[in-house]
Amino acid sequence: MADSTFDVVSKIDKMEADNAVNQARKEIEQRYDFKGVGASVEWAGESILIKANSDERAKAVLDVLQTKFIKRGMSLKSLDSGEPYASGKEFRIDVKLKQGIDAPTAKKLNQLIREEAPKSVKSQTQGEELRVSSKSRDDLQATMALLREADVDVDLQFVNFR
Repeated sequence: MADSTFDVVSKIDKMEADNAVNQARKEIEQRYDFKGVGASVEWAGESILIKANSDERAKAVLDVLQTKFIKRGMSLKSLDSGEPYASGKEFRIDVKLKQGIDAPTAKKLNQLIREEAPKSVKSQTQGEELRVSSKSRDDLQATMALLREADVDVDLQFVNFR
């Protein structure tokens, strides 16, 4: 019998992220406490740019954006937001979207699987994803549960379960 496998990936649905940004932009345009403070949220290439006239307002806009991401079922682990910085008369926050599993995180996940997963489970890094294989599907499901509980700073999804 052939091995069963699944892939561990970290991907963002671009349409869901776009919807979350648009919802946040609409809410900021309509809320009374954001009137006349130059608050905005918009796409800047592959990242999201937040602008406001004070750092507190910029953080409040970031909070609105994070709320919209949560309501759309997206993990905040996929957002990488910095601190507000001054740019002329306004404050800005660059929010980057994290995709893919970087090498140190992949190494940490491989070690976790080697140490704590059932013995029949094998894993290997393939680019920005992890391939996990075993003869037993039950062992793979136990490994999925183990990875869900793992303390990593990326949002993990499990795809191609065969």
